[in-house]
Amino acid sequence: MAATLKLEIVTPEAKSFSDDVEMVTLTGIDGEMGIYPQHMPLMTQLVGGEIIARKDGQNIFLAVGDGFVQVTGERVAILTDMAIRAENIDEAAAEEALKKAEARLSQKLSDEEAATVQASIAHWTTQIKVKQRHSK
Repeated sequence: MAATLKLEIVTPEAKSFSDDVEMVTLTGIDGEMGIYPQHMPLMTQLVGGEIIARKDGQNIFLAVGDGFVQVTGERVAILTDMAIRAENIDEAAAEEALKKAEARLSQKLSDEEAATVQASIAHWTTQIKVKQRHSK
């Protein structure tokens, strides 16, 4: 049996992903990194975008938001504000939500409201990019 590591992705809503995988590719604040079993321990900030998990020779693609990553030799634990498998993204709904968020941003908003809308725009944009990259 090939060596694996446990990938767990948790959002405020639920545990979004939990499985044994052969490799994880993600983007931290210092750039893209590939994590294999027995990787040296580290903690880093996760940059929103895409995570690729390799399981049984197949890639699983997830759109993720900003967050934190903890790596041990046996486990990759990710805490993020969004994690959605590419096949579960509704591109049309994401595009509609993005248009609404962009329209809302053009209104007079408090700093807190503007930050919330900008975070929403980042989430929808990430989902659209990941979905388009992996659509058949």
